[in-house]
Amino acid sequence: MFTTALANRVIQTQDTDLSPELLFLAQDAVMDCLGVGIAGVDEPVTKIARAWVSSQAATGQASLFGYKGETTVADAAFINAISAHALDFDDSHPNLRGHPSVTLVPTALAVGQSCRSSGRDVLVAHVIGLEVAGKLGRAFGEDHFLIGWHSTATIGLFASIAVAARLMGLSGPELQRAWGLGASQMSGLVRNFGTMTKPFHAGHTARNAIQTTWLVQHGLSADENIFDGHNNVIDTYSGSDVGDLEELLSHWARPWEIESPGIYFKGWPCCYSNHRAIGGLNRLIDQHGFTCKDVEEIRVGFLPGTDTALISTNPKTALESKFSIEYVLSALLLDGQLGLATFTDAMVSRPAIRDLMKKVKREKIPDTKIYSGISGYTDLTVKTTRGIFQLRIEDVPGSIQWPLSAVDKENKFIDCAQRILGEDQANTVFQVISKLQHVTDIGQLMQAIVPERERVEVINA
Repeated sequence: MFTTALANRVIQTQDTDLSPELLFLAQDAVMDCLGVGIAGVDEPVTKIARAWVSSQAATGQASLFGYKGETTVADAAFINAISAHALDFDDSHPNLRGHPSVTLVPTALAVGQSCRSSGRDVLVAHVIGLEVAGKLGRAFGEDHFLIGWHSTATIGLFASIAVAARLMGLSGPELQRAWGLGASQMSGLVRNFGTMTKPFHAGHTARNAIQTTWLVQHGLSADENIFDGHNNVIDTYSGSDVGDLEELLSHWARPWEIESPGIYFKGWPCCYSNHRAIGGLNRLIDQHGFTCKDVEEIRVGFLPGTDTALISTNPKTALESKFSIEYVLSALLLDGQLGLATFTDAMVSRPAIRDLMKKVKREKIPDTKIYSGISGYTDLTVKTTRGIFQLRIEDVPGSIQWPLSAVDKENKFIDCAQRILGEDQANTVFQVISKLQHVTDIGQLMQAIVPERERVEVINA
């Protein structure tokens, strides 16, 4: 049975099976997720989530990103995952076709803090959770995302349950039952991209993973072979391109998903389906030196499925603009860069941006295959008063083929974290993360991210 075999891989993999190099890759993922999570603590959706948890008078057991005080383990994961996804600046993985660390890291940190896990324990759990995410992503196939499911939340739930199970010490059969219970809670629709519900998906998934694991550990029963047989969860939620489960299992850790295809780290805080075109436009501007005043038209060629997530062609809000190729390319032309300040309602409503967006057109590249947002390639044609410039972009910015440097990753973390913690404390947290393999209690990291000053919560009614 595939379910049994997969659970055994999760539970029986030894820490010694993972090299220090793998743990350094996981450490980068923790740093990236924590940085964007701290940066997102003042986003409206995060404030609403904190207000809900506060209203329940929860007992404190785990810390919140960028805030003093503690809440329950499940609710801490809920809020922290929402915060980490609120800016759409968190990492991605091509086999998952979604964002892995935004559910894995908040789950691992909340459970790890309550269990007094070491930094190494958390990193090992992340590597194994990502392995589950990548393998199941290929098992569910491209169609799962293309018919409307948000893989970050749906497939990410099984990966996050694996993380919680490792840290909480579940047995193989218990993990199987936890996956069975989780299968009845899979949710998250692409239709809600561009709204606060998208980051809610991540929070809901992290909280469900912890609650599910706890319930099963305390005796709740569920199907133990949810990936096998008639009406299994993969067949129920997928299309016609389901992966070969036995073949996928034979590739467990050969190589590890964190090595190949690896984690993709974002350089710009918007949907990853935009990033090839952003990188391509930057290259053309560098090569030919044109400005927004020179541009007459930009045509972006998408393979089938690669702009499915870019659901907004005429965004009116900051959240919608993150899922709009029309907006991000116009903002890059007008402002010369894309950053956290790019994505506000005021920036989206500028008359100059509205005029530029009319010049950005999408084109369909004919192909018999269906692709995900970061597979395939993107074509870019820029018509200017100085000539027509074209480029096919095959590599993805932030991938192994087009990587962020170690300095880029550090700068991104500091830029994000200092928004809430200040520069000095952000640098202190960075130093803790840099030595995470040797931290004996993950609570040390969670204590380091508590702001040194009180923060006043304001929720607009």
